[in-house]
Amino acid sequence: MLDSNQPLPTHIAIIMDGNRRWAKSKGKPVGFGHKEGAKTIENIVRYANKIGLKYITAYAFSTENWKRSEEEVSGLMTLLQNYLSDYAKRADTENIRIKVLGDISAFKEGTQKSINKCIERTKNNTGVTFSIALNYGGRAEIKEAIKQIVKDAKDGKINEDEITEDLINSYLYTKDMPDPDLIIRTSGEQRLSGFLAWQSVYSELYFVQKNWPDFTEEDLDEAIKEYNKRTRKFGAN
Repeated sequence: MLDSNQPLPTHIAIIMDGNRRWAKSKGKPVGFGHKEGAKTIENIVRYANKIGLKYITAYAFSTENWKRSEEEVSGLMTLLQNYLSDYAKRADTENIRIKVLGDISAFKEGTQKSINKCIERTKNNTGVTFSIALNYGGRAEIKEAIKQIVKDAKDGKINEDEITEDLINSYLYTKDMPDPDLIIRTSGEQRLSGFLAWQSVYSELYFVQKNWPDFTEEDLDEAIKEYNKRTRKFGAN
């Protein structure tokens, strides 16, 4: 357990990898792994709220995940819609604010409604901000930001000299959030897979061997302890 004096990162982001491998290792269908993974992130967000973390972001569905089997994608969409409709009530009760990062226009109307209701219901909560990356890709995010900046430049809203890092930040899905201090990836894979490509340039990376459904509060504690051992120089000596 964390010492009460242990400093916390402001923002932790998580690549929740290994749901399918976890399910297969137990002789269960892939959908079972995704359901258990959803339970795990809910537990972790609740714990993050309890210890006073300000922001936690989870990579739930990438722009590349549409390439998976039709059966798996359909199951994920059903799980997402049903889960968010139900989770909004619990998150609201626990003072958790929910945001979504990504282009939700690709989802069916019912799923979009569930997402927007979840955001609206919890928008005034003051606990941890839980951001869910859905139909998210780091390059896609940057591409859309550039397109909007070009459009606004053509419309005379901005000029070339005003295009700074801060301005680019203001066009990203994460515009109201700090960059992640720590990015955790489970299942033993050691890459970011397009997650927060702009925002992660100085994030500390922490890789865990276990699959996501097995990730626990104690594992989050260990990640935070490891983070606190590191010296962040941001390019300085």
